[in-house]
Amino acid sequence: MEKNVHEIEVTLEGKKWSDCLDAAFNKKRKNIKLDGFRKGAVPKDIYLKKVGIESLYMDAVDAAVGIAYKEALDKEKVIPVIEPKMDVTNISKDAVTFKFVIVSKPEIKLGEYKNLGVKKEENKVSKKELDEEIKALQTRCAEIVPKEDGAAESGDTAVIDFTGYVDGKELEGGRGENYPLELGSNTFIPGFEDAVIGMKIGEEKSIDLRFPENYTEDLKNKDVNFKVKLQGLKHRILPEINEELFKDLGYDDIKTKEEFTKKIEEEIKQRKAKNIEDKYMNDCLEKAANNMTVKINEEIIDDEVHHMIHQFEDQLRMQGLNMEQYMQFTGATHEDLHKQMEGEATKRVKYRYLLEEVIEKEKIEVTDKEAKEELQKMAKEYDMKPEEFERQIGGIEMVKYDLKMRRAMDIIKG
Repeated sequence: MEKNVHEIEVTLEGKKWSDCLDAAFNKKRKNIKLDGFRKGAVPKDIYLKKVGIESLYMDAVDAAVGIAYKEALDKEKVIPVIEPKMDVTNISKDAVTFKFVIVSKPEIKLGEYKNLGVKKEENKVSKKELDEEIKALQTRCAEIVPKEDGAAESGDTAVIDFTGYVDGKELEGGRGENYPLELGSNTFIPGFEDAVIGMKIGEEKSIDLRFPENYTEDLKNKDVNFKVKLQGLKHRILPEINEELFKDLGYDDIKTKEEFTKKIEEEIKQRKAKNIEDKYMNDCLEKAANNMTVKINEEIIDDEVHHMIHQFEDQLRMQGLNMEQYMQFTGATHEDLHKQMEGEATKRVKYRYLLEEVIEKEKIEVTDKEAKEELQKMAKEYDMKPEEFERQIGGIEMVKYDLKMRRAMDIIKG
């Protein structure tokens, strides 16, 4: 057993246990009906003779477990990092014995966490990035017009009729008429759009493909045949880079192509700045964590994975989905999801322990005044009243913890 796993037995007896049994009886009492007594007025001794004290055990254990758990923590002076496991090992009218398995923070030995020699990526914009961004902006304002002649090309919108067949039967939901498909958008399964490229208006084509491995469970890796007819083509005519385009994009103060190019370059740099900073922070954390010595219990990783899965469920709900629908769509199981998240969960736990150790070693403190100022600032950002925001995040201590973690991160980044 790992040093940070503590098995603790606690027995409640005498008045402590009898009070729990009384609480269990009082909870049941209002619903007890026995001949000769009004509902809720049955004396305890009569009830026990008729039904037996064993009928109170389950509710009594519910009342007792909190008391026993506090005694267990006091007994070993241990701080749990995840929910404990609990078993009732013995129970009678005189006493109840609980066994708690409590996991505390593992032993951590910091390595070098300053002057790590991590280089921050230079924030520069290549000509290719700039050209692609300008083209994307032109595309946003492009005029879409019918393409009368020639073949379908990448970037065109192909108006198609299609029907899919699997095992010789028409695929459910695999039919479309006058469907506008932007070629190169990768909207359809791999290979479909490539096969449409080169077709001419009025042309019909049979396309044989295979659904990918990561498709729905009932279709993945299955052969599929599509009958396709190209009904029409549309293509974009990009606007000239001039004042009219600048105004359409909301850049009323820009007059020349040079000013426009400079403005777009600045915007790309602003977007990249956060990504560069995030990457630098992660690189620093990774190096400092690799210099640290810690053995993290499987139970701690499992607990973190469960938190991540709950967060993922919340994200799905915001998109109008639930976990069952997601699993049907992806063909993934709960075990698959758990396994996929284990690496990220391990990293999160390691980084959290690293920062907490730095807080302790560097004696980082946050005053009540600093925490309240930060609370006011955060509440304003979320357009909430400070008291409401404080309740949402779990109190002022959470603000202090967050500030300490950020200051520890600043020390690691140097």
